Amino acid sequence: MRIRATGVLASGERDTNRAVLTFPSILALADGNLLATLRAGSTKDSADESIELYQSQDGGVSWRQLGSLSHNQPIDGAYGSLKVCYLTEIALGHVLAAAMWIDRTTYPGAPLFNAETEGCLPMLIMLAESTDGGCHWSPWRVISMPADIGPASLTSPVILLRDGTLAMSIETNKAYHDAAPWMQRVVLFHSRDEGRSWEMPITAGEDSTGRIFNWDQRIGHAPDGRLGAFIWTYDSAALIYLNMHRRISTDGGRHWSTAEDLGFADQAGRPAVLRDGRVVLPWVDRFGTRTIRACLASDIAGQFDPASEVVLYALSTRSADRPDDTTGALLAEMGLWTFGLPFAEVLPDDDVLIVYYAGSEVAMDIHWARLQIEP
Repeated sequence: MRIRATGVLASGERDTNRAVLTFPSILALADGNLLATLRAGSTKDSADESIELYQSQDGGVSWRQLGSLSHNQPIDGAYGSLKVCYLTEIALGHVLAAAMWIDRTTYPGAPLFNAETEGCLPMLIMLAESTDGGCHWSPWRVISMPADIGPASLTSPVILLRDGTLAMSIETNKAYHDAAPWMQRVVLFHSRDEGRSWEMPITAGEDSTGRIFNWDQRIGHAPDGRLGAFIWTYDSAALIYLNMHRRISTDGGRHWSTAEDLGFADQAGRPAVLRDGRVVLPWVDRFGTRTIRACLASDIAGQFDPASEVVLYALSTRSADRPDDTTGALLAEMGLWTFGLPFAEVLPDDDVLIVYYAGSEVAMDIHWARLQIEP
């Protein structure tokens, strides 16, 4: 596996409401075009954030902005912002956008995470549809969820299973001022009617003691129908990140294997699964080598080959580590991180395109790297 080409998808504009670009994602459409989404805002967490939509017709070499995806109407009297948006093609040219909306009215000016309680601002999941490959979009609709989910966090694109069922990965959170212990878990919702209604959630990852958190579940879908969930794993008692873990499902996410330690840290990106079943996993090693890397496995449940590893990004300066006294303080610290969130997608020629953000605290860009996968 080697890096064939690199470039910049979009650049942040310092001192504007799109200075900091984060949360990139890409989708290869059946017609060969690529769509990309990213989050733009004046800071890494800001009420002026929005989702920008881009298109590439040359395999990701060049990009043009198609427009923005926004939601300017109040929900139950509250105005908010869209933090992240993922795209899924559920039929030829029929694209489903799943987005995470942040309530910016209930606690005006408050940061996303409450460092004292480990709670977060109210959040909702919304869906919109395009039937022309992303050029025009329907109005957003809110997905109703059980109260015990709390503020809902979207961790992966909606998955189109082989039988046409949709699966949506959601991470649970606590209310902003809830001081009770955080019993965090990640769940899957299923829909059999293209997202118009959703079944009750199925737990995909959970520690019954509440000590181990399963953050940012990234899911890959193998050609044989298996799902592989790659987890950013955190020990809330020891206040340390553990190695990444993986779980496998053979029935569309309704049952999962025991979590397996992959042997390397720390935050998984969205994996790309090739047509032959091989998996390219990008990840962020933020506290070790301070890099973004990618490696290859022969199967969604297989061992990743260290010899295949490539470095996509390396932080040029090493700032001093600041120990975090609490999980809440660590969550608040996330707003200062200046690189991360890699997202991989298979291209029509079986190359893999990975996008990620990198820059400084005042300006961040969305970068891309195209990987050639050896036979």
